Amino acid sequence: MTTGGDHIADALVKYGVQFIYTLCGGHISPILTQSKARGIRIIDVRDEKNAVFAADATARLTGTPGVAAVTAGPGVTNTLTALKNAKLAQSPLVLLGGAAATMLRGRGSLQDIDQMEVIKPHVKWAVSVRYVQDLGPTVEKAMEVAQKGVPGPVFVECPIDLLYDETLVREWYVSSSGKKDSNKSIPEAALQWYLGRHVDRMFEAEGGAQPSMPRDLPEPPLGPLVTQAKRMIEKAKRPVMIVGSQAVWRAQEVEQVQAAVEKLGMPTYLASMARGLLGTDSPIQRRHKRRNALKGADLVILAGVPNDFRLEYGRAIGKKARVISANLSVTQLFKNKVPTLPVPADPGRFLMKLAEDVTPPGDRWSDWHRETKDRDEARDAEIAEMAKMQAPPLNPLDVCLGMERAMSDDAIMVADGGDFVASAAYTTKARGPLRWLDPGVFGTLGVGGGFAMAAALCHPESEVWLIYGDGAAGFSIVEFDTFVRHGLPVIAVIGNDAAWTQIARDQVVFLKDDVGTVLRRTAYEEVAKGYGAEGLLLDDPAKIDEVFAEAKRLAKSGRPVLINAHIGSTDFRKGSISM
Repeated sequence: MTTGGDHIADALVKYGVQFIYTLCGGHISPILTQSKARGIRIIDVRDEKNAVFAADATARLTGTPGVAAVTAGPGVTNTLTALKNAKLAQSPLVLLGGAAATMLRGRGSLQDIDQMEVIKPHVKWAVSVRYVQDLGPTVEKAMEVAQKGVPGPVFVECPIDLLYDETLVREWYVSSSGKKDSNKSIPEAALQWYLGRHVDRMFEAEGGAQPSMPRDLPEPPLGPLVTQAKRMIEKAKRPVMIVGSQAVWRAQEVEQVQAAVEKLGMPTYLASMARGLLGTDSPIQRRHKRRNALKGADLVILAGVPNDFRLEYGRAIGKKARVISANLSVTQLFKNKVPTLPVPADPGRFLMKLAEDVTPPGDRWSDWHRETKDRDEARDAEIAEMAKMQAPPLNPLDVCLGMERAMSDDAIMVADGGDFVASAAYTTKARGPLRWLDPGVFGTLGVGGGFAMAAALCHPESEVWLIYGDGAAGFSIVEFDTFVRHGLPVIAVIGNDAAWTQIARDQVVFLKDDVGTVLRRTAYEEVAKGYGAEGLLLDDPAKIDEVFAEAKRLAKSGRPVLINAHIGSTDFRKGSISM
């Protein structure tokens, strides 16, 4: 007989879903078994939040909403941080959550809580299904809502009695009604009739009315906005563009966005998921001294970038600069600073349309390009000199430059950490579009395991480098077990300085106390071996290239690898506190 799990699996197949990330539970078992029967790969993780992180990364890398399924109660609540991270990063995903049986809610059933009230503030849409026939259409609608307007996570609650075989569900309800024989009292008979009627409705109803869904504002015609933007660009002498994640979330269109940015030809900074959009050696990309460029610019284009703490709440932009801001979110469009030209539209598509109408700049901005490039080259030279300084056991910059030399041209980099990861962001180059994954604006530690598994699954032909701080590694190192079981040859590099250095830097200076920031130089390579992976210790600067080469060799054989790099302290990121 067809089960509720079949309805859900059919809907997922319709939308081309290839993976479901999950941690098993009796509430959701039919979803997993029936999806597997249809060829969807089930990736079982060790922590529910990592299932949602993996679904988030899948969406970013493919443009199709990622899917996670977790059991009821604590299974659902364990996902909250990952859901909020996805909402703030505007990643489209669908979380399928188990739930107590429809007739047993509020009666003390196993893992029964009011999940909808817990989840609603952290997702774009939350819906609880009441009838079996609604499961498929609701999941289809969830896939659409996740992508429409401002992308984001959607939660679909699936009560256990909608998912299993009808005969089995009827047996459950009969057993819960008391006596099964004909010698029943009138109340017992009435209860059995009532429960039977309830099951009839669950399995036979045509479907109920869908609850209200989020209303996304329609995008305005781009023509008039493009015309105004074109005039502003033609008058500009010192333009700067910043491209953010929202401009590249449609993975299928990322090459067109890349071509548009290159044609517009102004000094360009890339943020979060847009890192790598212009490859490693673009003549217009700038990586350092962004604040200087923004202060000196007379025109700033923000493509999917809000004026939040990363732009000093708008203060990073010079007061006389004109600002063109394109964003799907009206709230973000006007956050902290009113743009000269607000464009409430998809920023990637706006850039594509703008590039169609704007004449390439030629040498018009050559002096400005030279000025911004000179600052970049000076900073690169400064970093190279700092990497030569003694910072035993290993200078973290030296380790990062070793990674840069070792990574393949198609490598995907996953960033999960504070101080060490930020150093890597300044010293390594994202290899191409959608080849860099970081948590986004929420700054969430712990994304590494989930993000890396998704990258390895979505791009099995590419190297996946997981860059860990030793503090952040503690959140998801358990997923090395998942990497081993599913054959995912991730290469992880832990910058191990035995501290939460991102916090300790300023805490010790301001408060004269390192309380809560001290860790141990844990033998993380042995932890990886315990999970069945390969582990390598790196504590000799003369062996950086050798150890990375060995890690690449092991990964090519299909084994996940963890490199425990013992790093020292430098002043490279002194005074880097964010508020």
